[in-house]
This record gives sequence, structure tokens and C-alpha cells, in this order.
Amino acid sequence: MNDRAGSPGASDLGELLTHDCVVSGVSVGAKKALFQQLAALAAERLGLGAKLVGQRLAAREKLGSTGFGGGIAIPHARIESLDRVRGMFVRLSQPVDFDAVDALPVDLVFMLLSPVDAGVDHLKALARVSRLLRDRTLADKLRGAGSNDALFALLTGVENRDAA
Repeated sequence: MNDRAGSPGASDLGELLTHDCVVSGVSVGAKKALFQQLAALAAERLGLGAKLVGQRLAAREKLGSTGFGGGIAIPHARIESLDRVRGMFVRLSQPVDFDAVDALPVDLVFMLLSPVDAGVDHLKALARVSRLLRDRTLADKLRGAGSNDALFALLTGVENRDAA
């Protein structure tokens, strides 16, 4: 891991995210609908079974809310067919109730999906995502970003990403 994550606003989630796994303007009315939408996106963009992803996210959430405060949630699950830890970032058009620790609704969601045997890699990825998203400056920039390209650049530390 490099030191870029320590500088203000810089992040390094490039090995977890691909450009098509960053989506803004998602509209859902509740946490259950959000999980269904995340599962559908995972099916479409990561080639995973939507039903399985949705079930795994819901099962993990029953253990305790993955909404850690400040309008941010990191739902996560383990999926057998994955070969590495993968992420998907969604910015909601309207916040939804998430039973977060601070009782605030959530509008920034980073879904983390890991192979069943990921162990330490899963925990390291979860810690890194959590640490980065706790940065209020970065969270504010994510909320204000005007496009998926801008969101991807903020999340991966790419300073200037122009569509070719």
C-alpha cells in the first residue's frame, strides 16, 4: 500500500474499483431496495448472481448495521465465485434510513464483496474503505462531485481523468 491515502482527499481504492462500478444518482426508497439495486448492479457489472448478492448483503446486515455514521454505509458480503475483493460505490439521489449508528440516513454507499476465503484481505479492504470514507473532506467532495468520472477520480486518487 502506498502513502497517498494519508494525504488530504487522496484515496487509493483503485485495486477494488473499476470505473463502471461507480454510480451516482441511484434512487431507492429504503435499505431493502438499496440492497436489491446493489445486487442488480453487481450482477450486471461484476457478473455475479443478483439473488445471491442480495441474500448475502441482507444476511450480513442482520448481524448489525453497516451504516457507520455521517451518511455513509459499507455493506459487505462474501461470495464464493469471486477471485478477489471487489468494490462498488453508489451515491444515492436521496438519503435512505439505514439504521446507522448515528441514526442519520445514508447517501454514500461502498459495497465490498470478497471471496469466502479472503480473510485478512477482506478485513484490510474494509478498514481502508472505512478510514477513507471517514474523512469528512473526501465525503463532502464525493457528495459534490458532478459525474461518475469525478467520483471515480476521488475514490481512486486519479487527479485528472478525462474521457478519451
